[in-house]
Formats: sequence, structure tokens, C-alpha cells
Amino acid sequence: MLEYAGSQRAGLRAEHDAPRLLAVVRSLDWLLLAGVAALVAVGLWAVAGVTRFAIPHDPAYYLDRQILYACVGAALLVAAALVDPDLYRRYWRPIFVGTAGVIAAVLLIGHAARGSTRWISLGFFTFQPSEFGKLLFVLALAGLLAERQRVLGSWATTVRVVALGVVPALLVFAQPDLGTALVYLVGLAAMLFVAGVPWRHLAALGGLALLLVVAVLWAAPAAGVSVLKGYQQQRLTCFTHPSTCPVAARYNVEQSITTVGSGQLRGRGLGGATQVNFGFLPESETDFIFAGFAEQRGFVGAALLLGLYLLVLWRGLRVITVARDLFSAVVAGGIVVSLLFQIFVNVGMTMGIAPITGIPLPFVSVGGSSLIANLAAMGVLLAIHARGRASRYARRR
Repeated sequence: MLEYAGSQRAGLRAEHDAPRLLAVVRSLDWLLLAGVAALVAVGLWAVAGVTRFAIPHDPAYYLDRQILYACVGAALLVAAALVDPDLYRRYWRPIFVGTAGVIAAVLLIGHAARGSTRWISLGFFTFQPSEFGKLLFVLALAGLLAERQRVLGSWATTVRVVALGVVPALLVFAQPDLGTALVYLVGLAAMLFVAGVPWRHLAALGGLALLLVVAVLWAAPAAGVSVLKGYQQQRLTCFTHPSTCPVAARYNVEQSITTVGSGQLRGRGLGGATQVNFGFLPESETDFIFAGFAEQRGFVGAALLLGLYLLVLWRGLRVITVARDLFSAVVAGGIVVSLLFQIFVNVGMTMGIAPITGIPLPFVSVGGSSLIANLAAMGVLLAIHARGRASRYARRR
């Protein structure tokens, strides 16, 4: 189990012992905040360039919308940073039920696009509940783990946490959205690890996951049962056996690899980025925006973006070590590892080292749900860091 500052008892102090708001603000991780702000700025820079020729006669169409989403996300970040994380721990049950209920509602009233039903339309805004669920899912399961921290070594606790965690993951998988479902499962594994679940439990769960993968990818298809959609199966087959992949199915990843390589050191600029400008790169503003950015800004721009990700991930991991209680540490671990997984898979698939899963690039891909949810998650991380530092300072006085 990872070490963290404080204890659960410290997190449940009476209100009059809580750190003052001014002390919390002074204890914010300003380097993490600066890293997030820089990521959003680079993301807007990427969107401005990649989508410049996407809408005729309106080069700023996607950029204007993304700026609006960034402003909404920034407001949520500030609000989340000022909320005591212990509030989420007390209400983890309503958070879980509400999250699972809204994701389930997508299957009934959701808006279908590109073969998936992932969005709910409110008229003025179409949002993707599974993106917000990435954060709410972590908050809910962390509350359960904190509630049962004295019996974390029992199989009953591990089974209960995994059983609850699988529910929203299966609902997301049914949309179908394999990539986001994997994000949920990776976040679940990270929370179990940070909480200190015994290694034998983690090993058993890892073995079970391996058997499930074998059953889904090989055993079930051999028996005539298709668990995955045809295009999902084809994506995985093209990744594991590219020589047997049809030319049409290889098109996206081949164009993406070509786009990344064509940027070379300093990039080809806005006018010279032929892969993006002439539409050879598919989904250039969402799934493959990293490839488009690399073509326009080259290795220098890509290295800048990856360096900022590294900064945010480093500061996020540091938040785990200063968390004041188990709940806060588990939440921080779930958020950071989920973010790392999304970055690795998205960047990896643009270069052919990871299968195409449709996971957006955090803080960069066009889309309000992803950007707003990620900024809210960063606000929760800032709140955990601030309360942990402020509480530790108060105990020293």
C-alpha cells in the first residue's frame, strides 16, 4: 500500500478543525495548476491548427467551441478545488447510483453516431456521460474502499468493490465503447492497488482478466459467439496480425503513422500539412489529433505536449503521497492512472504501437465532455493536495 500523509480520522475532523479556506488556497499545487493550464493552451493551439480548414469559410468554428468548453471546465476546476473531498466520501452511494443510472439511460434515450450510442442531447449541448463517469466512478468506489478500509484484506471486500466497479464498465461497453470501458477497469485496478488490497487478490484478478481476454478474443469467436462488434474485432486483429488485415482496415493507422513522420523536427506548418489539410488523416480533430499536431509542429511540438503530460502526471502522483486520508489517496491514484492510460493509448495508436480504441487525447481532442470532465478531475486533485498540505501544516502547529 502506498504511504500517504494523515489518516482517515484526520479526514473526519470536526468542521471547526478544518483548514481555513485561505490556508487551502495557499496549499494548492501551483505547479500542477500551471501544467494543466499549459496543456489546455497547447490543446487550443493544436485545435486551431488542425481544424483550420475543416469548416469552409469558418476556420475558427472548432476553436471557438473548444474555448467555451475550456472556460466551463476552468470554472468546474475552481469549484472542485474549493470543495472538501470528504464530501464525496460521505455521499459515495448517491454518486455511484446516479452515475450508473445516467450511463444506463444512454442506452435508452442516447444519441447514436458512428455506430455507437454514447451521447445525450439536451438541445443546447450534447454530452457524453461516460466521460464524466470516469471521475464520478473513481469518487464512488474510493468511498466504498475508505468505508471498508479495516477489512481491505478480505475477499468479500475485494469482490464487492470489483462487482460494483464492473457495472458501469459493462454499461459503457454495451454502448459500445470498448476504450472507455477499459479506462474504467484500469482506474479500478489502480484504486485497488493504492488502497492496499493484498497482492494475492490482485494476482487472482489479473489472471481472471487474462482468461476473460482469451475468451473474448479467441474462445468465443471460435465457438461462433461474437462478444465484440465486427469493427472492434477487426481493429484488434489488425493490431496483432497486421499482415492479415485488409487494406481498407489498415488505412487509418497507416495514414496516422505517415502523418506523424511527415512532421519531422519542426513540422510542416499550417499551410504545408497536406495530410491534415487534404483530409487524408481521418478523425484529425478527435482520435488522431496528436498525429495532426505532430505533422504541423513536428517533433518539437510533440515533445512539448508530452513533456507537459509528464509534468501533470508527476505532480498527480505526488498528490497521492500528501493525501490526508485513504479516500483521498485512492481518488488521486484512480484519476492519475486513468489519465496515464488514456494518454498512452491515444498517442500509441497514432504511431501503431497500440490498437485503435477511440479514446480521446486528454485536454487536446475536440469535444466538450472530455475537456470539461478532465478539468474537473484536476480540480479534485488540487483539492486533495491542498487539504493534505493544510492539514499537515495545522498538525505541526
